[in-house]
Amino acid sequence: MKTLTLSVLLPVLLSLLFSGTRSIEPPRQDHPNIVLIMTDDQGWGDIHSHGNPKLDTPVMDRLAQDGARFERFFVSPVCAPTRASLLTGRYFLRTGTHGVTRAYETMRSEEVTLAEALKQAGYATGLFGKWHNGAHYPHDPNGQGFDEFLGFSAGHWNNYFDTHLIHNGKRVETEGYINDVLTDAAMAFIDQHKDGPFFVYLPYNTPHSPFQVPDQYFNKYRERGFDHKNASVYGMVENLDDNLGRLFDRLDALGLRNDTIVLFLTDNGPNGGDRYNGDMRGAKGSVHEGGVRVPLFIRWPGHLEAGRVIRPIAQHIDLFPTLIDLAGVPMPETLPLDGVSLTPLLNGDAAGWPERTLFTSWGRQAGMQPTPGAARTSRWRAVNTGEGWELYDMLNDPGQHADVADIYPEVTEHLASAYAAWFADVTRDGFDPIPTPLGHAERMEVELPGHEAYLHPAPGQGISYVGRSGWANDWVTNWTSTDAYPSWPVDVVQRGRYELTLLYTCAEADTGARFRIEIGGQHLEGRVTEAHNPPYNFSPDRVLRGEVYEKPWKPLTLGTVTLERGRTDLTIKAISMAGDRMMDVKAVRARRVE
Repeated sequence: MKTLTLSVLLPVLLSLLFSGTRSIEPPRQDHPNIVLIMTDDQGWGDIHSHGNPKLDTPVMDRLAQDGARFERFFVSPVCAPTRASLLTGRYFLRTGTHGVTRAYETMRSEEVTLAEALKQAGYATGLFGKWHNGAHYPHDPNGQGFDEFLGFSAGHWNNYFDTHLIHNGKRVETEGYINDVLTDAAMAFIDQHKDGPFFVYLPYNTPHSPFQVPDQYFNKYRERGFDHKNASVYGMVENLDDNLGRLFDRLDALGLRNDTIVLFLTDNGPNGGDRYNGDMRGAKGSVHEGGVRVPLFIRWPGHLEAGRVIRPIAQHIDLFPTLIDLAGVPMPETLPLDGVSLTPLLNGDAAGWPERTLFTSWGRQAGMQPTPGAARTSRWRAVNTGEGWELYDMLNDPGQHADVADIYPEVTEHLASAYAAWFADVTRDGFDPIPTPLGHAERMEVELPGHEAYLHPAPGQGISYVGRSGWANDWVTNWTSTDAYPSWPVDVVQRGRYELTLLYTCAEADTGARFRIEIGGQHLEGRVTEAHNPPYNFSPDRVLRGEVYEKPWKPLTLGTVTLERGRTDLTIKAISMAGDRMMDVKAVRARRVE
């Protein structure tokens, strides 16, 4: 794939790459700009003003003081579900998202996102960072309402220094630390669209692992007594804080402070249970309070009172209708929303605010099982982690130390029944695999990654991913049986000829392996004649990672096939092995050539 060097093209790229086709209506300057910032795996307690004396976050602290601060704001326990709900105003299980990898994170394309709603109202829309709701057009950011996208679509990225990113479907090489690059790009987009209105979605990917951070931040927190992991985490958080300072300074310099709504939140609890988190139970991945309660700060000078503390419970599903309301733009035709506008609370009008029950669910492939799950009211948290319902009085026991389900059985039964009805409702459309589209004019080349493959007969039976579950950036490996094979569901949206290319590695002893790619009744045969078994790329990790490392992959172009429109599977079958195993498969590229 042809690559560009982002640093070489600066300042040209950063001033010009953010001009694209947009707008159904001409821009109207009476609509406020919106900057929506979300960090990845930063917990509620990873902010100084939340009672963490060993962490410095002066910009986040000032943002909380300058705007409204929600005391009890909730998201989902992990990344992709939170993002789907945030962008659509709907519980993530309604959107098709039901996991974080293997394409389970993909939102259905018919979902209407906040970006699409604002774009229809004349906003320029840009996303800079982690998407994690579908890697392939029209499920990627450009297909879901963003004029500009610089970042990545997977659940995590492998390297944070001098890495490659995706800009509107094309790979670009960058120089520097990833948060600095993303902030630079967001500021360039704001410069380009300073006459507004603009919507900037800035979902940073730290402090998610791998734990890579510049020396100045890491050394500071090592000196404060933290181990390598938490020194990395806190260093990444302070780097985020510095970048937010740069971003807000740019808004001020352009005279946009009072014309811009700024929101800050995080996507789940902390990625580790050994950090300060306000004595809450649970961390990332948990349906207890500590896994889903996060900060939410909203600043709009002259419109929202500084220092207001909002105590009623609220959730990520509420931000879509809230921002449409604050922006003063028409609510588009959407699928039924679950969220409500929080504007009355932001304006200090809590009188008559209704009692609500908020729900959350999570498990690996959450859409196929109802537990773990939880229901939250202003007083109660009912939790079922698979061993029956527990009940906690969050007003009198915010740390969830005492299960009172036996003391209040009627409350427990009521919330358990409400959760069961909710779960049945949000999962009623099912979770059939969402096929990868091939042949869109906007994406003439599509890469089917190994971690999105379905393995047959099952992972571990003559074939596997590198990791147990096929995490983002994994590949197909340990292919030791000619009866095993990977396959990808695809949807050919345009009839034509498609060139197929395999990305592989292969040890010298295994060269000579023969295979066949089958798709749409057509097939191409190939043979691995060249060994390619390079070492991993250097990665400046502070802590041994759980994710895979990067390595260079060798392309093997097999030829072209003519495909008709419709859904089918792309399958790689082993014909024969020359050694103990087949090649490792990183991806298959399908490029429409006519």
